[in-house]
Amino acid sequence: MNNNPFDLTGKIALITGASKGIGASIARAFALQGATVVVSSRQFENVATVADALKAEGLNAYAIACHVGELQQLNGMVGEVTQLLGGIDILVNNAATNPVFGPLESAETVLFDKIMNVNVKAPWILANLCLPSMKERGGGSIINISSVEGLQAGMGLGLYSTSKAALIMLTKNQATEWGKFGIRSNAICPGLIKTKFSAALWQNEQWTRRLVESIPSGRIGMPEDIEGIALLLASQAGSYLTGGIYVADGGYLLTH
Repeated sequence: MNNNPFDLTGKIALITGASKGIGASIARAFALQGATVVVSSRQFENVATVADALKAEGLNAYAIACHVGELQQLNGMVGEVTQLLGGIDILVNNAATNPVFGPLESAETVLFDKIMNVNVKAPWILANLCLPSMKERGGGSIINISSVEGLQAGMGLGLYSTSKAALIMLTKNQATEWGKFGIRSNAICPGLIKTKFSAALWQNEQWTRRLVESIPSGRIGMPEDIEGIALLLASQAGSYLTGGIYVADGGYLLTH
């Protein structure tokens, strides 16, 4: 008998935005626990590099290129995964965008649409597409990567914050409606994590130094800091966790 509650052997996990950063880190954590991981991002060569590195460790990984802002590509990806691997047990909606920094009134409507399409609409559609497979397989886990910016207002990140707040509410409604199918949905809200996505922030050494001095952890986060909570939410260890909003910010919200 396997007494490891974090074991994911036999599970199929689809992870978007997995060419680097948090997505790639979660993919490796899941694969190390026995899952077959499908890593996805816009550029095939980028996710192929991640998948090849995992396979070189003897882990099970596949790469699929997909722009989550394109409905046809979302349909194609879920269809390909289902045909190739038989279904989907775990979905991690990690892909996100933030092409604008500044006051709300200065943002163009085209940028508003882009942010909402990638950060909210795509996770909604992708979860809906995975729903039949999860129901057929007796349940599943959806993990939506939100942000501490979805929990509080912040200067310059208004549209991004709005999209991440919407993702949190989407998570709660998925949990409410789909619990009867054995499907859990939870959201992770990272603080500042040292990734390419957030480089404009942490590369500002003066700003980063002030931030580090102000938070209890005394450091900014690394992608690996999100692995543990994601693994908990994906596995049997988190079987009674649904509709939850889990902050991983080194204590940032305690002091800001």
